[in-house]
Amino acid sequence: MKSIIQSSKILSIIAAGLVMSAFSCGGAGNTKAADSAKTTAVAKSKTSISSILTEKQFNDLFPQRDKFYTYAAFIKAADELGQIDIKISRRAVSVYQFIRTDKKTGKSAVVRQDGDWNEEWAKKKPDSVFTVDYGEFCTAFGADANKKELAAFFAQIAHETRHGMNGSYTDGLMLIHESNTENTYVSDSDEYPPVAGKKYYGRGPMQLSYNGNYGFASNIIFGDPKILLNTPELVENDPVVAFKAAIYFWMTPETHKPSAHDVMTGKWQPNAVDKAHGRTTPGFGMTINIVNGDVECNKGEDNYGMNDRIGFYQFFLKKLGVTDANCACSCGKMEPYKY
Repeated sequence: MKSIIQSSKILSIIAAGLVMSAFSCGGAGNTKAADSAKTTAVAKSKTSISSILTEKQFNDLFPQRDKFYTYAAFIKAADELGQIDIKISRRAVSVYQFIRTDKKTGKSAVVRQDGDWNEEWAKKKPDSVFTVDYGEFCTAFGADANKKELAAFFAQIAHETRHGMNGSYTDGLMLIHESNTENTYVSDSDEYPPVAGKKYYGRGPMQLSYNGNYGFASNIIFGDPKILLNTPELVENDPVVAFKAAIYFWMTPETHKPSAHDVMTGKWQPNAVDKAHGRTTPGFGMTINIVNGDVECNKGEDNYGMNDRIGFYQFFLKKLGVTDANCACSCGKMEPYKY
């Protein structure tokens, strides 16, 4: 997952992508339906993923997993992060404020506010607002829809961490960090500067990489960017943090990309720009584009990485007892997003 944010400047644009995503899911005529769907989703977001996934099923899906990755850690990560939502507000072109709310306590806190936020010139510009509710992860809809999203999430983390037998689809969650730990993955960032001596190589189920991503994930998970910037090792030493980092990535839109969650739940619909670049249908193929589009998408149907992810998805669908008749699994003709 090294492709998500590789430049510091991009970090300051992420919220713009969140805001843009908010307005790409339908026109004003769908406001009432969208509000109703949102109300339903929030009500259902209190449900634990444990209601659709047992420990036996988890162990059966990942029989060769490293002992680091446990069912208990996954459920705890989803339940705890599910108590968080974050509101991103933008003034002018690139002046941001992030407000993180703990739904369990009802307390909200500003976890990022850019220096120009209270400047008069910025105040005169209209605010744009988007909220990410992490409680909707695989819980927002009916059981089958939730299982389909879970199968897609598991397929992506299984491929990212696989180490073993090609085509068996039993070798996911085996790697805790990428093989080459000499890579630092450091980039310039005003908001999330790297800490001297720290390495931000790929760690955890989604192989979180780069200081910008560690800082942003830490803002969401802890309400403090410095925690993972100072101690990126937490993602490979604490399995709950590792799973939270993966869920953060799954749920959070990027610069021009929707979130994988919005794609799998059908909340995202392609706009004219997407359609012009072959991104025409919500489905598993779009999640590949989000995770690793630069490497695996728009390269035809014989790309190994893409097909391995699809194989995992189909394997997990069957194991979870659901189907995806209109899979839209391939990204072979989709152009990747450009930052």
